[in-house]
Amino acid sequence: MGIVSRINHKNVVKILGLLPLLVYEFVSNGTLSHHIHDKSSQVLRTWKMCLRIAAEIASALDYFHSLASPPIIHGDVKSSNILLDDKYTSKVADFGASVLISPDQAAMATKIQGTFGYLDPEYLMTGNLTEKSDVYSFGVVLVELLTGVKPGSRMTLGSNEKINIVQNIVQYFFSSIENNSLRQILSFRVADESEMEEVEIVAELASDCLRSSGSKRPTMKQVSEELDRLKRLHENLWAEEKSKETEHLLCESSTHATAVIAQPNTQTFESLY
Repeated sequence: MGIVSRINHKNVVKILGLLPLLVYEFVSNGTLSHHIHDKSSQVLRTWKMCLRIAAEIASALDYFHSLASPPIIHGDVKSSNILLDDKYTSKVADFGASVLISPDQAAMATKIQGTFGYLDPEYLMTGNLTEKSDVYSFGVVLVELLTGVKPGSRMTLGSNEKINIVQNIVQYFFSSIENNSLRQILSFRVADESEMEEVEIVAELASDCLRSSGSKRPTMKQVSEELDRLKRLHENLWAEEKSKETEHLLCESSTHATAVIAQPNTQTFESLY
């Protein structure tokens, strides 16, 4: 209650009241995890939507770390703790593993909590929860968004060899980048090469978040700023493309109308002879 009552951000689920239980706002479209892994869902079938959701989650985590007073470490960032509202706007939820830290405090020694597959390996070894632990977990969510692979599942790679993704999801992702096979493991359709370039930038960002040493990972502010930059770039390119298409259609329509008008005049002129 002490943590959630301090939070006011558009991409964080709101608390509406306190009865014997906390009362949160109703978020109608379920979890991000559901839309990633339910093959009947069409929500994440475009890069535009995946990028927007990633940017919204990063914005919320940046708010926890940089703007909340005192700062908050979420402690259990995962796709099932991201809810989507009626407009498919992301809402970060579930603060059961969250901790408050002082602005000059780098880490909080805690009992290991969170969800295996998303947990920072450094946190697992030391028991010290840091803001960079959230960064690592967010990196796993990015990989999940990109690939559709669920941490904790099993999949077949190569010659029918069973590989436990809960142990190897990061290595699997890294190897796809190293082998230039990122496009083959994406869970959504890439419209063109400009989109693929954006995907590759986000993949590199995910790789940075997943570095084994927390000190070498970016901050959530850096991650959020880069994703927001890419989102704005994508929106501008999309708007320019739509403008060109509209201009082309109007030009074709105008040419066709001129031809239709000209044709009867010619026929009338010829009929006089």
